[in-house]
Amino acid sequence: MRPERILSSSAVGLVGAIRRREVTSTEVVEAHISRIRRVNPTINALVRDRFDEALREARAADEKAASVHPDDLPPFHGIPFTTKDALRAAGMPNTSGLWARRDVLATEDATAVKRLKDAGAILLGVTNISELCMWMESNNKVWGRTNNPYDPTRTAGGSSGGEGAIVGAGASVLGLGSDVGGSIRMPAFFNGTFGHKPTGGLVPNTGHYPPAVKLHQRYVTTGPIVRRAEDLMPFLRIVAGPDGVEEHNIEPKLGDPAGVDLSKVTAWVVPDNGLFAVEDEMAGAQERAARALEEAGVRVERRRIPALKRSLEIWSAMLHEGGGDETFTDLMAAGGELRPLKEIGKALFGRSNYTLPGLFLCLLERVPALLGDRSKKSVALGRELRAEIESMLGDDGVLLFPSYPSVAPKHHAPLLVPLKWTYTAIFNVLEMPVTQVPMGLDARGVPLGVQVAAKNAGDTLTIAVALELERRAGGWTPPPRLPF
Repeated sequence: MRPERILSSSAVGLVGAIRRREVTSTEVVEAHISRIRRVNPTINALVRDRFDEALREARAADEKAASVHPDDLPPFHGIPFTTKDALRAAGMPNTSGLWARRDVLATEDATAVKRLKDAGAILLGVTNISELCMWMESNNKVWGRTNNPYDPTRTAGGSSGGEGAIVGAGASVLGLGSDVGGSIRMPAFFNGTFGHKPTGGLVPNTGHYPPAVKLHQRYVTTGPIVRRAEDLMPFLRIVAGPDGVEEHNIEPKLGDPAGVDLSKVTAWVVPDNGLFAVEDEMAGAQERAARALEEAGVRVERRRIPALKRSLEIWSAMLHEGGGDETFTDLMAAGGELRPLKEIGKALFGRSNYTLPGLFLCLLERVPALLGDRSKKSVALGRELRAEIESMLGDDGVLLFPSYPSVAPKHHAPLLVPLKWTYTAIFNVLEMPVTQVPMGLDARGVPLGVQVAAKNAGDTLTIAVALELERRAGGWTPPPRLPF
């Protein structure tokens, strides 16, 4: 296989080629290492590599492939993957973008990382994130800023922005991310890839820093960022299921996306959240998705959901109610003392070891506690909203919803209007599965996309719809600015 074909193939396709001995794992790993070396100086996505170890593991994988029956090889045998810095990978940094953790190395693997390795995947390295995973731009004082491979002046998203960028650039086959407010879906969208936020509790977050506690184990979700939709379900099958550590994990209910009868599916097109207007090209992408599904036999309905206008207060109130005693400020302080207002003043002059978004979130997290009864009402409203949406969708319905009001914004721009990420965040506290689907590029060569959501445990349905949209809309398009 030629390197450009390797770099545009799915993991499923590459595993098949390895089993048929059309390509070796060493060739696949070498192609991706070469691609990383080509693109990473521009995008700053991979922050620490393990290339030598990966090549040794690839050669061992080739020896195994030559000595056993192809059917006895694991599902991702010899396939390279990357993971975000916030998820432990033995021997790799686990800073979570926090300056106080800049020297921390993981001594063991997170559950999802271990499961991917056990499935034969080979870790290339770890990628950049936002500080403590709590902002939509991957920038911190440890690793610097990640750039978008389609336009380096634009954000790659956060917190799994390094994963989105490295997969979108064609330099990693499989990316492991996590999502509490859109941290898989925004990077996947901004970088033109597929991303899946699983049903709450489906995939263990064990080994993630910051740790998910209490109900946050269902609001935070670990999941895939991939360049081809056919990899979503195999990836999910590998990482899903209780690990005996987290208390809020659920048993998987994953079917075969190919078995979904689209003629029985209804797609509900919800144009916006009633708070932030959606730009024309994004609205056009949503409409193209609806038309493509209609051509596939899906019934299309249109509806507004007024309660979505209160997405921010619902998300923040439910996150506050469902968490533990340790605050975001405590995590930022890392055992020391942190005065957010003082640090904000220092940050404005470039003298703080914290990022402005992280410091602002230290102030924002105080709001639900100050609101008292109103916060409790917001939690109740969130439960009502979930019931409303799931009643509307039923077992065979999906929600087509904008991924964000615009394409990937320029660096720093999200700070000017900082709450647009509520387009993704609301689904975390509703515990609904959501697949982010690329819908081509705009006139400037920047990715467009749409979210596909379903009721709790409807992961198979959203992935089936994603596969159909990929067939009809083209899926991932390699970045024109970084040709193979």
